[in-house]
Amino acid sequence: MSQSYVRIDHNYQGAAGAIASYLLPGPELTLIEAGPASTTPVLLSGIRSAGFDPADITRLIVTHIHLDHAGASGLLLRHFPRAKVFVHPKGAKHLIDPSKLIASAERIYGDQMQTLWGDIVPVPEDRVVIAEDQDMIGSLKAIDTPGHAVHHHSYYDASTGTVFTGDVAGVRIDTTRYVRPPTPPPELDLDAWAKSIERLRRLEPRRLALTHFGEYEDIAWHLDDLQSRLNTWRDWLSADCSARTLEEHEAGLLSPELAARYERVGTYQACVDGFARYFAKR
Repeated sequence: MSQSYVRIDHNYQGAAGAIASYLLPGPELTLIEAGPASTTPVLLSGIRSAGFDPADITRLIVTHIHLDHAGASGLLLRHFPRAKVFVHPKGAKHLIDPSKLIASAERIYGDQMQTLWGDIVPVPEDRVVIAEDQDMIGSLKAIDTPGHAVHHHSYYDASTGTVFTGDVAGVRIDTTRYVRPPTPPPELDLDAWAKSIERLRRLEPRRLALTHFGEYEDIAWHLDDLQSRLNTWRDWLSADCSARTLEEHEAGLLSPELAARYERVGTYQACVDGFARYFAKR
């Protein structure tokens, strides 16, 4: 199986292995995931180090509009003069006018906004392309995969059997046998997420390429672990999630260092907030 892409590490908050973008060479040079604007210089350097000129990128694809995936979209277009941004129909308006997205994030992150996410710049409307479910963007097929967010696509490349999963396939770091569901507010939907996981299974992919972080080929185990942990968290959420980490340490799933790296991508507090909103709506 060929691997016709380059993974670029954003070194988010100065640490490797938290946020990835994927660069797909070809006649239409394509970047999957903008990442946060705070890491744009690192991303641009990574593109150049891979032997490409950022100005040659013509497609910027974001799996969804959360700031760690799409926050840099507007800023990057200043470096990608020929590029269009491809986004889920439910997310497009928030790239064009990110004011509500910024206000929501400010309520959560407060004075850490600039450090974590950088300058969030609007995307000009004429440079936004809405990707519908099953649309083809070159060799990539958009797959509507809600659950983590209503504005979430995964992208499947049948030529390599790779699915670029955004957040719907969870967070996994350093090939550990542990998949954490990212469940921040406000749009967690456990039923929709279960259906999205099954949709990924039906693709019968050979590789999952996670934004957080890297590529995995043990597909069945990975998706089983993700679904099992979503079910488990639902069942014991009334307990203290962070205390549960101690049990995971003792079971050999996570070292303290790895636990800290998982927290860097998405804190337990954000996960609890997402579940709380999900149950409150019901």
